[in-house]
Amino acid sequence: MAHSLFRVHIIRQVLLLIFIAIVFIRCGNNTTDEAAQFFLKGNVQLQKREYKEAIRFYSEAIAKKSDFADAYNNRGLAKFRDDDREGALADYTRAVELDPDFGTAYFNRAEVLLETGDAAGSVSDLMRINKQYQDSTFYQTRLGDVYVRLGKQAEAQAAYDRALQLNPDNVEALTNRGALLYSQKAYDQAGEDIQRALRLNPKQDAALNNQSLLLARVGNFAEALVYVERALALQPRQPYYLNNKAYLLLKLNRASEALPVVQESLQRDDRNAWAHQTLGLYYLSQKQADKALTEFRQTEKLDASVDQVYYYIGLAEQALNQQQAACEAWRLGELAGDEQARKIRAQQCK
Repeated sequence: MAHSLFRVHIIRQVLLLIFIAIVFIRCGNNTTDEAAQFFLKGNVQLQKREYKEAIRFYSEAIAKKSDFADAYNNRGLAKFRDDDREGALADYTRAVELDPDFGTAYFNRAEVLLETGDAAGSVSDLMRINKQYQDSTFYQTRLGDVYVRLGKQAEAQAAYDRALQLNPDNVEALTNRGALLYSQKAYDQAGEDIQRALRLNPKQDAALNNQSLLLARVGNFAEALVYVERALALQPRQPYYLNNKAYLLLKLNRASEALPVVQESLQRDDRNAWAHQTLGLYYLSQKQADKALTEFRQTEKLDASVDQVYYYIGLAEQALNQQQAACEAWRLGELAGDEQARKIRAQQCK
């Protein structure tokens, strides 16, 4: 199956530090009073999702008060939401330099580090604030996400379980635990989590996408397509959802529609191994085995654990009359636990 799992990543933070700002207004000098006023204006713009304006006001607050850790933290959030990961990381780092006990800034920096691929740095920040946040359902959810990225599945499940003990209606934790269970092939349990998440929030796009995976797994491709299109209606540019839609279109024999969708997915994230496999499947369906093999090999290079990659490499090699190479690919697939690779190797590699 050529599907991309997706987990929710939602920033949870104490945003509006208005009490501190009020202290500045009542007790500070003119400079700190002005800094607090700009800080409050930035918070208003942040709530309105006017991120560039929020950044401008927070910058004014920092210009008035250079050690304003709260303004650095909130400016980091505005930058993060404005897709400036590097700027957000720099601001969160400055916030914790100014206030080494600033738990919210550590939490937010952990979020950026996770998003930018530094799971080790992310878990380090989360461990730093564990005592302060260990009874937060949001903290436990993010800890689970980091453990997933580090390949520590038992620790990830324990964190998600704890998040749901703290709040059984945590849609994010349900969605992400469901994704973890799906990856472990615990499909019934995954389905329970995903369906509960959707009952709580029918517009949870990651849960909609993951429900499409569950339906596709049992061959219900038409209904699966409905779910992934609902996810895309909420997040039209999400590359994982685009890839899953392309895969489903291929399974429904709509290859001409699938091609531009998977190409868009790769344009938005060319390191998605699943999307390279989907493009390979498109080329294989068009009897362009050389192009298919190129994409399957790229899948292998990016993530050799992608389901059935060696089975498909073998099919492409066989179509190019490279039977020995095909049998070797299927042997690797069998070693990885791919039942289809085992069957075809037993039939064709005697």
